[in-house]
Amino acid sequence: MRRGTLSEAPNYTNAALIMGFVNLIWVFMALWAIFGLPAVFAAGYGLNYLITLLGRRR
Repeated sequence: MRRGTLSEAPNYTNAALIMGFVNLIWVFMALWAIFGLPAVFAAGYGLNYLITLLGRRR
């Protein structure tokens, strides 16, 4: 093992946000294919509500 100062950890924020968006899109597409567009609207509304609740708690 090397001793000494450690280099800075890479910033994966952008990669995590992009992959989160990609996952959200495919889940919405699967919901749309299985249950129809109203299910996507309901899931989107539910996610928005939960995010708003989290924002209020902080």
